[in-house]
Amino acid sequence: MNQARILLIEDEPAIADTLQFALRRDGHDVQWAALARDGETLLAAGGIDLLILDVGLPDDSGFEVLKRLRRHNDTLPVLLLTARAEEFDRILGLELGADDYVVKPFSPREVAARVKAILKRSRPENPGTHTSISNEHKWFQHDTPGKRISYAGQALALTPSEYRLLATLLAHPGRVYSRAQLLDALGEAAEDSFERTIDSHIKSLRAKLRAITPNADPIATHRGFGYALDINLPKEAS
Repeated sequence: MNQARILLIEDEPAIADTLQFALRRDGHDVQWAALARDGETLLAAGGIDLLILDVGLPDDSGFEVLKRLRRHNDTLPVLLLTARAEEFDRILGLELGADDYVVKPFSPREVAARVKAILKRSRPENPGTHTSISNEHKWFQHDTPGKRISYAGQALALTPSEYRLLATLLAHPGRVYSRAQLLDALGEAAEDSFERTIDSHIKSLRAKLRAITPNADPIATHRGFGYALDINLPKEAS
C-alpha cells in the first residue's frame, strides 16, 4: 500500500502515541493535533490523504469539525474515533460524511486495518464513461467519471463509502448482495464489526433516498441474505 499523509486529531496523548506508532509502522506520514482548532489549521494547509478524528475533543465536538470540513471538502476520507457506543452517534457520524468509525477502546491493529481499507477504496479508479441506469421513470442516473448519482432528478450528497455502496447495487439492480460481498466491493475484510458498518451506511443511504421519495424505499432488505436495489418504483412514490 502506498504511503499516505494522515492527520490525527486526538486529545489523549497515550492514544495518539500508540496510533502514530502503528500507522508509521505501516509506512504512513502522520501529523498529530490535540485540539480541533490546531487540526483544522493543518487541514487548511492541505496535503492530507486521510483524517482520523476523535469525536470528544476538549475545545469542540468532532462532529462539528466534520460538518465544517464537509462544507468545502466532500472527498477527504474520515475515520471517527468515539467513546460513544450508541447507534444514534454512529449513524450521525456517517450521515455527516464520515467513511467509518471505531468505538473506544480499540486495538491499534483494528484502526490500522480500517485505515488500509479506507485508503484502498479511496484510490482513484480508471475513468469510465457516463452510465445511466433507469427505467421508464428514470429514478437513478449514474455519472461514473464524476462519481455522482442522482435519484428522481435530484443529485445525492453521498460520502465516498455511500457512493461506492450505491454504485455497487446499481451495477446489478435486483441482485441480492450479502454484507460480505458489499464489504468486498469496498475493499474491506468480512468481519463482524465491518459488517455492522455496512448496515449503518445502508441506513444512512435510505434516509437520503426517503427524503426525496418518502413513500418508497429502493433498497430492499433480504433477511438472512443481504441487500438489493429495486429501481422499479411505483409512479406514486414521488
